[in-house]
Amino acid sequence: MVGPDGSQIGIKPLPEALSLARELDLDLVEVADKATPPVVRIMDYGKFKYEAAQRQRESRRNQTAVVLKEMKYRPKIGKADFETKTRNVEKFLHEGHKVKVTIMFRGREIYHPEIGRKILEDVAEAVGHVGRVEVQSKLDGRNMTMVLAPDKKAQAAWEAQRRKNPETGEAEGPDGEGISEDSVGDSVG
Repeated sequence: MVGPDGSQIGIKPLPEALSLARELDLDLVEVADKATPPVVRIMDYGKFKYEAAQRQRESRRNQTAVVLKEMKYRPKIGKADFETKTRNVEKFLHEGHKVKVTIMFRGREIYHPEIGRKILEDVAEAVGHVGRVEVQSKLDGRNMTMVLAPDKKAQAAWEAQRRKNPETGEAEGPDGEGISEDSVGDSVG
């Protein structure tokens, strides 16, 4: 038998344990029924249930559901459209969502998957400071897809780099060159 403060009281017969719990105006709760003899604890069972529900509610509140957003591109996408869609992908990643980037091929465009792969590489490079490629580009049917996931480490490093160069508003890319708003998507046309 375990007391209300967690101390070991010892082995007691059931009527004596019940009377001890009633004296303290608490409940006698069976904790381990498989043990020999069974282990019981003197506690306020209503308070115990309430605190367990509060802990469970708090843990549910701290969970975030990861949403999979999708952004669709075409092989013949213009520079401005590419930049707009890529900005949205960047926003989604910054909010903590995964993003499925899809290149939709029509007609004979399917015979040039390298164009779609190049666009996906450009998207991954443009948002490399907030996300990473989780699933590499693959062709399924008339669509080529790639999944990007948010990368907290890359976001923190990019923010630190931006704070270092506040006057230019640029961060250094992986090759040491500056990445600016103007250089994103230059190779797409």
